Amino acid sequence: MADTGRSVASGMVVALQANYLEVELDVAPDGCPGRLLCTRRTRLSHRGEAVYVGDRVRVEAIDPGQGRAVVAEVEPRHSFLTRPPVANVSLVAVVLAVEQPSFDPDQASRFLLTAERTGLEVILLLPKTDLLSAAALERLVTRLKGWGYDPLALSSAVGTGIDALRQRLAGAQLSVLCGPSGVGKSSLLNQLRPDLQLRTAAVSGRLQRGRHTTRHVELFPLGPSARVADTPGFNRPDLPDDPQGLGVLFPELRQQLDPWPCRFRDCLHRGEPGCGVSTDWERYALYKAALIEQSSLSRPSRGG
Repeated sequence: MADTGRSVASGMVVALQANYLEVELDVAPDGCPGRLLCTRRTRLSHRGEAVYVGDRVRVEAIDPGQGRAVVAEVEPRHSFLTRPPVANVSLVAVVLAVEQPSFDPDQASRFLLTAERTGLEVILLLPKTDLLSAAALERLVTRLKGWGYDPLALSSAVGTGIDALRQRLAGAQLSVLCGPSGVGKSSLLNQLRPDLQLRTAAVSGRLQRGRHTTRHVELFPLGPSARVADTPGFNRPDLPDDPQGLGVLFPELRQQLDPWPCRFRDCLHRGEPGCGVSTDWERYALYKAALIEQSSLSRPSRGG
């Protein structure tokens, strides 16, 4: 609520650029723009409090004429993503192209594991489906359903699935689109909000990697109470670092554990004698490889 007498207001950080924060006010004081360019109070840095896109904040020292203010306090967060760094997220939408760049099961799994680690609701989006035959798309969708997901097939070129995506994101207060570079996140947002005219770029033909057209995290409104974050792409997320917690990040393994939990508390479900979890699932080999990778990363170096 705005307090014009003390030049104080509350709002949400919707973008970070260099050393400045863009804050969208809940209620702007008379004669003040609804979005302010803000710096941070020094005491926040002294207390080690960082400010991120999605944070609810209190601003003061508002200068309506210049559209400037200072972030004085950060409200407690109910969730936080580290990569991309966004606060108070309610839905994570993993965006994985089916072509240009081509679908990569290992990369896809890494993004999905990163999303599952948040504990938030995760949905899977498949843009550029116009580049794939109907039969090939059906096979991919069936495959991903075996992973425990019900992917939404999309095409920015012909508009497939855009209305369904808009309806899905409108039901979440703050959604994040994350995925590799060049998969079409900005193109999807341009379909959802044609007025944005976000910059897009073609995928490198030789490397099959996207070019970074989104340079920073920014929130865009999709309705009265819904926002979506466009985020910079990155191509190889790190695996979660807890072997004991890795298994539950695979929905198809969780489905096995829910009705009949493994009787061994510290079991890693690698076919140990007496383990109640089947090894007959597509991503089992990837799960085992991830455990090996985790083990190699956590092993102390023998270097001098």
